[in-house]
Parts: sequence; structure tokens; C-alpha cells
Amino acid sequence: MVGDVLSERDAYATGRSFGSLVRESAGRKVAVGNDGRSSSLDLESALVKGLTESGVDVIRIGLGPTPMLYFAEMELEVDGAIQVTGSHSPIGYNGFKIVLRHRAVDGEFIQKIGRMAVGGEWSPGKGAISEIDVLDGYIERISENCGSMALRVGWDAGNGAAGPAVEKLVKRLPGEHLTIFTNVDGDFPNHHPDPSDEKNLDHLKRLVIENGLDLGLAFDGDGDRLGVVDGRGRVVWPDQLLAIFARPILKDRPGATVISDVKASDALYEVIRSWGGKPCMWKAGRSYIRKKMEETRSPLAGEMSGHLFFADDYYGFDDGLYAALRLLRAVSDEGRTLAEMRDELPAKWNTPELRIPVNGSRKFEVVDEVIQRLEHEQADIVRIDGARVSTPDGWWLLRASNTEDILVARAEATSDEGLGKLLSAIDKQLAASGVTRATQ
Repeated sequence: MVGDVLSERDAYATGRSFGSLVRESAGRKVAVGNDGRSSSLDLESALVKGLTESGVDVIRIGLGPTPMLYFAEMELEVDGAIQVTGSHSPIGYNGFKIVLRHRAVDGEFIQKIGRMAVGGEWSPGKGAISEIDVLDGYIERISENCGSMALRVGWDAGNGAAGPAVEKLVKRLPGEHLTIFTNVDGDFPNHHPDPSDEKNLDHLKRLVIENGLDLGLAFDGDGDRLGVVDGRGRVVWPDQLLAIFARPILKDRPGATVISDVKASDALYEVIRSWGGKPCMWKAGRSYIRKKMEETRSPLAGEMSGHLFFADDYYGFDDGLYAALRLLRAVSDEGRTLAEMRDELPAKWNTPELRIPVNGSRKFEVVDEVIQRLEHEQADIVRIDGARVSTPDGWWLLRASNTEDILVARAEATSDEGLGKLLSAIDKQLAASGVTRATQ
């Protein structure tokens, strides 16, 4: 929360620390961008000051989606990049997404930045500042091979940083495109920019249905997550999108690994196998997914939060706008509607992501307590990230969020009755640890 646990002083210290680490690794130049939150510009200025005072040259790329910053880090001669962004978080929040030499930094590196910030162990120097406009280059790159996609599409930027990019992008595309909420407004006056929460897709659903569009696309506050509704106004969840994306990729790359997180449907892993691929279940979190992609040389990965990663003919980072264009290409190439493609996937009964508020000091403890009880019961548990528990009725999951003071739960069954049993099992375990799940 800005003004509580995050201040301009913290941004300055982050810049000094990251800049010092860049210098230690024989680097000298960092790209910096920001989203449209009201606190982002002040934090960006303090961050840049910290970087330059550690002897790092800074290239400012300005306001834009986080994937534009990743694009800049790939294409410019820089050693790292930082985006000031609160992503999909509540209005008063903000933070930093950091890349070093094409890799998202992980928890240990972040802890190292924190330790250096506290100790003030920084390299001295005086770096230079320059500004580069990369938006047009980014749009040109992601819109390659889009000539035949003559669809009718709705776009909801949610007043986030992707808005200006969306407006430029649709002018390059064939077909008909209707856009809403593309003006950047850090107060998010129309709805919160998190497409993983279905209520935030209500405006997009109405736009699609009232105008008879083929599909609708939505983005989070910094444009690295994608939300989708089909022509009937139904959500197409990220694991369903991954299945749609996997088919043509596996056709070209038989035996390739496709990665998703522990929240993904069994249906995804089933269709990957049926199409000759190797499904891989992994931890939620973009840095974890990126590392697993590199390890397995996977061309495709995604998370239920809406982060989608392509490394077949793209850079391998998560990019909501690029994923949107890949979806339009997939639908166009299939010659069928997205609704038809969605309906052919195996049917399951599942919950959306259930978010359960909990004290931050307890969230990991609760998951550990649940795992201990389940192990005593000799339950069938996958412990990659929290606890994913398989039963004759299906599976349920409980994990601690990486970024918020919540527990995340999800369940999937082969029948509606089975889904009820799984939810009861979740509630029983939560209650045993003194936590209650709010029910509608």
C-alpha cells in the first residue's frame, strides 16, 4: 500500500540496490516504464534517481503496458528493466516488476535487493537519463502475421496502461473492433482491472452481446493478463485458452511441453496428452513459469490468473495483447467460432478462483496445517504449490497467494454433486485452522 509500506524513499532504495547489482554484474543500462496509477510517476522518478546515483544509465520508455517494457528490454541494449506498476492490485497499491538480462527476478533476488536497501550497501556513480518511445515498435512486433483475422471483436482496457496500445493496435487489424475504457485513469472508475474476476467482465459481456460480436478481450491494469468472453458472453478461462493455443503449436511441435499452474483444469492436461504434448503442472507466479519454460524448452505456458506465455515465435514473456492476437489468429485459422471451440473441450464442473482473506502472517501456516492433516489421512496430494488434493469426485486446491493476504481455493469435479462434496472438504479444512470461507 503506497504511503503505508511503500514510499518514494523505498523506490529510491530499490533503484540504488538494483543499480548496484547491475553494476556488480558488469552491466550499465536499465530501461524503466510505468503504468497509469496516480502514484506511479512519483515512484518512477525516485526509482530513476536511485538507479542513476548508483552509476546506471536509464532509458525511460514512459507510460505503457508491462509487456512493452519487456519488449524494450529484449530489443534495446540494456542489462535490465523495471516497470512501476500495481498490476491488478487494489487502487492504493503499487510495486515493481523487475527483469535482469531477459529473466524475471525471483524471491531470493528480491530479498537481496531488500537487504541491500536496508543496509545502504550501494555503488556510487552518476548515470545518464534518456527517453525513447517504443510503443509503435511494440505494436508493430506483436501485430505481425495478423492480416487474415477479419473478426468482430470487443476490447476492454479497464482504464489501465494497455489502453493507448489497444487504440493503436486495432487500427492495424482487419475486421471490426469496438473499444471501451481505453483512457488511462488510475482510479479505475468503470471497474477494477482484473479479468480473472468474472464480475469485472460485465461491461465486456454486454458489449459483445448487444453488438453481436464474435468475442471480447479484456486486460488487467498493466496489460500482461488476458480475459476473454465468447460470442455468447461466456468466459473462456485461461486453461481453456491454453487448450485452444496448444493444438496448433503441438501440430507443429509434437511432443512439446505445455505448462500451466496448479489451478488449471484436468481437462487441459487431458487434451494436451491427447494431442501428443507433455503437460506440466507447476507453481503459480510468472517468474516460476518463465524458469520452467526455459528448463523444459516449452513453447507455451499459462496461469489461471490470465498470464499467457508464448516462446514459439515470440519472446517467452507474458503479454496480454500478444495473447489476444494469437487468439484471434487461432479462431480465424480454425474457421469456427470461439464458442464452438470452447464447447468441444471436455466438460467439467468447477468453481472460479475462491479468494479467502486471511492475516498475512497466517496464510502459509494455514496451508501447512492443512497439508499435515491431509498427510495424516493419507490423502492424494500434489504439493507443487500449496495442496492440490485428488478424490474420486475430482480435485480441490488450497494455496497462499504470492502477492496478497489471501488464501486461494479452487475445486473441479465430474458432476455438480461432486463439486459440492469438494467444497465441503475445503470448508472443513479451513474451519480446522480457524478460517471461514465466505459463501454467497
